[in-house]
Formats: sequence, structure tokens, C-alpha cells
Amino acid sequence: MASRTKPDEVRDILKTCRSYFVSVGIFSLAINLLYLASPLYMLQVYDRVISSSSVVTLVMLTVALLLAFSALAGLDVVRAQVLTRASIRLDRLMAGRVVMAILDSNAIGGARSQLLRDFDTFRQFITGMGIHAVFDLPWAPLYLLVIFMLHPLLGAFALASAVLLVLMALINERLVRPPINESNEAASRNYAFTEMSLRNSEVVQAMGMTEGLLRRWGRDRVRMIGRQVTASDRAAVMSSLIRFLRLAMQSLILGLGAYLVIERMITIGAMFAASILLGRALQPIELIVGSWRGLVSARDAYFRVRDLLAANPLRAGRLELPRPVGHVSVEGVTYVPPRSNKPILKSVSFRIEPGEVIGIIGPSGAGKSTLVRNIVGVLKPNAGAVRLDGADIATWPRASLGQYFGYLPQDVELFADSVAANISRFQQTRGEAVVKAAQMAGVHDMILRLQDGYETQVGEGGTILSGGYRQRIGLARAVFGSPSLVVLDEPSSNLDAEGEAALSECILRLKKNKVTVILVSHRPSTVAVVDKILLLIDGVVEAFGPRAEILARLSSPRSVPTVASAAAGHGGA
Repeated sequence: MASRTKPDEVRDILKTCRSYFVSVGIFSLAINLLYLASPLYMLQVYDRVISSSSVVTLVMLTVALLLAFSALAGLDVVRAQVLTRASIRLDRLMAGRVVMAILDSNAIGGARSQLLRDFDTFRQFITGMGIHAVFDLPWAPLYLLVIFMLHPLLGAFALASAVLLVLMALINERLVRPPINESNEAASRNYAFTEMSLRNSEVVQAMGMTEGLLRRWGRDRVRMIGRQVTASDRAAVMSSLIRFLRLAMQSLILGLGAYLVIERMITIGAMFAASILLGRALQPIELIVGSWRGLVSARDAYFRVRDLLAANPLRAGRLELPRPVGHVSVEGVTYVPPRSNKPILKSVSFRIEPGEVIGIIGPSGAGKSTLVRNIVGVLKPNAGAVRLDGADIATWPRASLGQYFGYLPQDVELFADSVAANISRFQQTRGEAVVKAAQMAGVHDMILRLQDGYETQVGEGGTILSGGYRQRIGLARAVFGSPSLVVLDEPSSNLDAEGEAALSECILRLKKNKVTVILVSHRPSTVAVVDKILLLIDGVVEAFGPRAEILARLSSPRSVPTVASAAAGHGGA
């Protein structure tokens, strides 16, 4: 379990819902007081009504009992509704924050969606039956106190019974929690692998990978199911044992009560009332054990969401900086990926003047994509800094920084919405700005030829469009809003000759508008428009300077073989 000393943003947000939980606690007290109506009714019927043969008293007691039960049912409904409202409020306060933290985190693939499922698991537990038992449990001593009032010996027996069931619940925790945790870990891996497989379904079908993929998919699935079975079997045994003990204790207290009746120490009504009270006192423990799996899952989900928010805290409001002119300074950037000791980037340093177009080249695996992801702030360097107009982008307010950045990643995915919404970055803006960006990217005429023009729905990931269409619309999204810095990672990988010409024209327009452009590419037509070239090999800057100078070095027969081979390299880490 994660350390409880970490900052707990979830707990702070839960405090804003305190009024809901206080209300639920008050309702729980009232509900548990009303549950006393049944044993009191039995006590009065056996001790007064039967001995006095008073029908009027019986009718009045019955009416009072029904009124108490009606009030109990009403309060139970209201308590459930209050918990539902608390869940809704929690969703409004936290869901967006969790998604923001997921986007800021370094979690990848299925791990990201699992974190959102964790939040929903915790939130939905608030509306489940298990939470009702949790709120009822603190009032169990109330029933034990009433049993003590009937007779100390009955009270001692009830207290011992409650302690025994609590110990059984703790044993249940020790037995059930390990397999549940292992099952959850296997499930997370399985769901992540499933999502990845579905995203690559075309590759799977085209190359006949289904059988082998199912074997790999089934590995974590079998582990998940196996541990679930172990947890369920253990929980079933413990739940049945606890139910047996509760029923046995309710019967044994009747026997103890009968002995006390024989000894004329209590009445018959007290004997039956003690059995009912003991059953009610032990019921929350039995319900909690019965829903233990959900309780453990919600608790673990709580800690994972808490750790996520603690690792990606909200940035305090900072002074709004003026629009940058596009001066980029990379200062000794070193980047080591998570769960690895090998750096991808090693003390990378260079400077770009405003309005310059820089080409980054190097062999596959050189770290080119990792470098540009550090420049745009998607990744955070382990050492060094990336500065825009002298300000570290890691400390720049992200909401304002994004409007000055344009980024086209190597793998372009569009969102399941219209072409216009994708280009506008889902901002509320006039159509002229969208059309301007499309014209800048040279894709305006292509969009007009789509079925619904700019309102065409592109589908999940832009699946209805070809790779070239997606890349050109992604370029329009990158240049939307007149950014100061545009970063393009292999922007011509899916383009034909016409698309390459449009890309080159777009870069020249950006240069004319004094926009700084960083470009990862190896196509001669694209590299021809850059001012300077940075050669990256094994995460180290091997050369940086004017385009003609670097190209001359690469073509020189005296150049180092690895440097010369960079001209033929493609892709990058």
C-alpha cells in the first residue's frame, strides 16, 4: 500500500462533500434508532399485551411499529439519494482533474484508461450497498448497549460475538486481499494489451497474428481469472462462516436468554428482543465482509488516484507571460525513460533564433522524436531545461503556453469529431480562423471535397480518412491560431508529391511570418527549406549549423561512417 503521508488531494476534495456525509451519518443514526422499534415491540407484546390481554394496547403498539418502519424506509431512501448526490458532486469536482492529471502523467496506453476506471470504481462505491453497511457499523455499539441494559450476561455474550466477527473480518482481509491485488494487476495488463490489439486490428488480421495474439492475450487473462477464483473462493468460505456464526450466535443468545428466564432474571420478551438486537448489531459486519472485494477494490483505487494527483499536482497560478517571439534554448537536456537506466538524450544543447527553420536528422533510434517531445513539454527532462524566450516551459502556465505551440507528432490521430473541431483544437472560434489554418497547410480544397466539408465526421482516430489526409489536417491543427513555435515530427511520412509541395509551402509561409519551426525529416524536398540542421546520434548532438555546411559534411567521404549513414536514417526514438 502506498504511503499515507503523501499529499491527498482526493481527501481534500472529499472534505468539500462533508455536508453530504454528515447528513448520511445523521440519517444512519436515525435509521438505527428506528430499528429498535422491532425488539421494543416484541418486548412490549410479550411482557404487557399478552399478560394484560389488551387489544387496544396491541393495536396502538402495532400502529407505532408501522409508523416507525415507514419512517425507516423513507430515511433509507433519502440516505441513498444523498450518497448518489455526493457521487455526482465528486464527479463534477474530480473527473476533469483526474483526466488532466492522466494527460500530464507519463502513463501510457491502457494504464491511462485504467486510472480513469479507478476513479469511477471509487466514485461508484459511494453509491453501493457496501457504503451503507460502513455507515451502519459505528452504531452497532448502540444495540450492544441496549442488550447490556436487558441483562449484563446477555450484553457480555453479544460483545464477545461482535469481537469474534470483527476478528473473522480481519482474517478475511488477510486471506482475500493478496489475490485481489494480483488479479487487479493482471486485469490492468490484460485490458491494456486488449486496447493495443484493437488499435492494431488491421495488422493482426492482415498478417494472421490472431492465434498467437490470443495466446499472449490469454496469459494475463488466465492469471486474472485464476486469482479472482482464489479470492472468490476464500471470500465465499469466510462469508459463509461468518453467516454461520451470526445465526448460531442469535440462536445461542436465545438459549442463554431462556436460561435467564428460567432463573427469573429476565422476561420472555427480553429474551427474544436480545436475539433481534444481536442480529442487527452483527449484520453490518456480515454485509461488509460480503462486499469486501468491492471495498478493497475501491480502497486501492482511491490510493492509485491519490498517487496520480500527487505526482501531477495543479500548478499554482502564475503571472501571464507575454506572447513569445520564438527563441528556443535547449540547455543540457538529458532524458531517461521510466523504468530504464539508459538515457535516450545526453546533455543536448543548442539555440534557435526566432523565425529560423531547424531540421533534426539522425539514424533510427537516435532520439529525435524524444527530443521534440521534450521541446514541446510532453516529456520532462531528467536534467537540463528547454526555454522559450528565456522561460522554462516546465514552469510556463500550460493553458496559455498551448496557444503558442503547434505540434504534429509522428503518429497522427484525430479525434472523433468534425474536421473543423479538430483543426480548431476544440476551441470556440470563428470559422475564418479554421479556414485560414487549412489554407496555410494547403488542405482547404481537399476538405471542401469531403462529403460534408469542414463538418465531416472523421471517426475515431480519423479512420475514415487516409493517412495523408490525417497528416495534412494535423498540420492545419498545428498552425492554427498563429503559434510562435511549430514542431513537426516526420510531417511528410504519408504525403505524396502534392502533399510534400504543400508542406514546403506551409513551412515557407511560417518562416515569412517569423514563426520558429523545428522539423524532423529526411526527405530532400523538406530538408531543403530549413536554415540549419542538427545531427543527432545516440542521443548526442554530433553537429549543428547551417544546412549547406552540415550536408557537405554528411556527403564528405572523410566523414565518420555513422555520421554519413544519418543521411539515410529514418524515424527515431
